[in-house]
Amino acid sequence: MGADVKSVIFDASGADIDAIYAVARNSAEVTIAADALAGIEAAYACLIRHAGEGKAIYGVSTGLGAAVDTRLDPTKDSGQHLIPRPRAVGVGRFGESDEVRAMMAARLARFCRGYSGVSPEVAQALAGMLNRAVYPKVPMTGSIGEADLPPLAHIALVLAGEGRAILPDGREVSGAEALAAAGLAQPSFGIKDGLSLISSNAASVGLACLLLQDIRRIFDAHVGAAALSYEGFRASLDPLDPLAIRLRPGPGQGDVAAALRSLLEGGDLTKQGAARRVQDPLSLRCVPSVSGAALQALRAAWTAVELELRSSDDNPSVLADEDIVLPTGNFDPTHMVLAFDTLGLALARLAAMTAERIMKLLSPSFSDLPRFLAPQGAGANGFGALQKPVAALTAEIGHLAMPMPFGVTPVADRVEDYASLAMSVIDKTGRLVEKLRHLTAIELIVAARAIDLRGPIKLGEGTATLFATVRSTVPPLEVDRSPSNDIYALADCIAAGTLIGPLLAMA
Repeated sequence: MGADVKSVIFDASGADIDAIYAVARNSAEVTIAADALAGIEAAYACLIRHAGEGKAIYGVSTGLGAAVDTRLDPTKDSGQHLIPRPRAVGVGRFGESDEVRAMMAARLARFCRGYSGVSPEVAQALAGMLNRAVYPKVPMTGSIGEADLPPLAHIALVLAGEGRAILPDGREVSGAEALAAAGLAQPSFGIKDGLSLISSNAASVGLACLLLQDIRRIFDAHVGAAALSYEGFRASLDPLDPLAIRLRPGPGQGDVAAALRSLLEGGDLTKQGAARRVQDPLSLRCVPSVSGAALQALRAAWTAVELELRSSDDNPSVLADEDIVLPTGNFDPTHMVLAFDTLGLALARLAAMTAERIMKLLSPSFSDLPRFLAPQGAGANGFGALQKPVAALTAEIGHLAMPMPFGVTPVADRVEDYASLAMSVIDKTGRLVEKLRHLTAIELIVAARAIDLRGPIKLGEGTATLFATVRSTVPPLEVDRSPSNDIYALADCIAAGTLIGPLLAMA
């Protein structure tokens, strides 16, 4: 889906990452499809029937967590509107509007699968909040990843007329005032609505959708920057040869090599004898294999998140067709967490390779160019000091790539004795990605400077276009200047997706 997407329909199949992104960042209007609404209605009717028969249903006719042994009578007063109150315990920074929208959209998409037992009224009210730009004020620390209870509870409070929300004009008001200002009626909570709103990993999944789109753009920029480094270094393209890939078809290796070849096609570097060396440093020679492995990790995380969006994580789940209310542990997203831990480690390897390519271009013994690519003039330093943020960014990326602990303090009277820490993993990966974006911007700047110093060379068709884009944002280095603004400007282009078009598919 492009930036011009104005509406998204959530049907009974759930959603995909592009749809959540469109709702979160493009403010696309949400519609619940007829088949999804029918499924929601059928599941709610099934739940009402089972509860009316006096069956023990977790969170409906029993207490929650450690209070599961407490029996309740949902036919008298469900008390579901009270469930979010004591669980809205978030701390830390507050979510940005796109982050909150992503969480809400992910929860609504999974409601549309028809297994939550949520009432149609509350599902429609959640869609209304998205469409009328009501943003609950959501603290982002507190979830341990076995359902994102704290952040989702802060969202649910607004639907209950409580909590705090931000209006489009920036005013902070109560939930009741926010709903009224948006022309939305406060919904009556049905017999599982409080639990259905909060018992989900939708916060982690929604944030993961935004993060994966960010990584996808950085990855395309990373491949483009590597291609510019090939041009600036005058590197050998033999490792990109399809015959080399055929000898050892590593995961993603062929796709990355093909993307690089397409960027370099038509340039002098593709001609016989154009390379300066018979064999280049590994940070250039092994780009297809290392970046290919990272691409494989990105695709695995993409698949894991889309599995979540197209499935149900409710506990209990309501299967209307089978007439069953079934307890589950499907709120545990360990498979997704492991995918992101792996992705973080893969991105750290990209960072290490990127840093080395930058250092090689800055070194006259490797590049045969002026030291630090400095302009002419006594005392000119060029990009010498730029090595410091390169080293700092690479070290910090490596630190953030370390997996989260798998031993977590048990909670809920030790009933919840395991935790995936999904939101924490998504958060640290997001901080890693921001640093990788800046590191990629630095490589683009350095590689473009090296190309300037090579004199009259013909770039590949793709690298020529990318070089022109870089130069439209960052002018040539004619005298020493601070490169910080240039780095920020290119990083913004990467984030916006305006630097380079999509190079690699996610499937």
